[in-house]
Amino acid sequence: MTVTQTQPIELHYWPTPNGWKISILLEELGVPYDLKLVNIGKGDQFKPEFLAIAPNNRMPAIVDPEGPDGAPISVFESGAILQYLGRKFGQFYPEDERGRVEVEEWLMWQMGGFGPMLGQNHHFRIYAPEKIEYAMTRYLNETHRLYGVLNKRLEGRDYVAAGQYTIADMAIIGWAQGWQNQGMDLEEFPNVKAWKARLEARPAVQRGLAAGREEREKLQLADNKDAQGVLFNQRAR
Repeated sequence: MTVTQTQPIELHYWPTPNGWKISILLEELGVPYDLKLVNIGKGDQFKPEFLAIAPNNRMPAIVDPEGPDGAPISVFESGAILQYLGRKFGQFYPEDERGRVEVEEWLMWQMGGFGPMLGQNHHFRIYAPEKIEYAMTRYLNETHRLYGVLNKRLEGRDYVAAGQYTIADMAIIGWAQGWQNQGMDLEEFPNVKAWKARLEARPAVQRGLAAGREEREKLQLADNKDAQGVLFNQRAR
């Protein structure tokens, strides 16, 4: 299936593991897109215009002016965006049911585990003002377990699902960028290390990971207490 995108897709984004999923996919697809930076350290995610398309006040989100039946559509949640774009353009998301189930299994594995658990690990190791030994150990061990699951899955495989490079790989690779801050040693996980290098050799992955990098480096979240106050300990508004 070939779909021609004439108008750019809006990508509301900040360069984090969840944002990288979508910038990588759009670069791989080669479709036009406009990067709309959502500076999460300044609270852009709480602006009414962003909440209109992302009611969970989390990026990324997209607006596709050429959505179903030609009408615009907005999509929030990174996994849903990956699936939407994969279906629309018929790439990186198998059409056969067995292949699609495999991709969805590993996409949900990332969404439910290799993301939230690594994020908690990173939070308690790097950002928490009080170093709580129990929390640090719990999430460090769970991170190690998940890397082990991924390492076993990649034994004898180049990619995680359906025998091909898919949105599942794109969902996972961004989170593997932070292995050092997560307290991991990739030498323990040689299949993950080889898979990571394989993906990072792709020009589109390089471009996707580079999107917005300069703005991210300006933020320096670990030392920015104001930004941490915006990001952490939020309650219902």
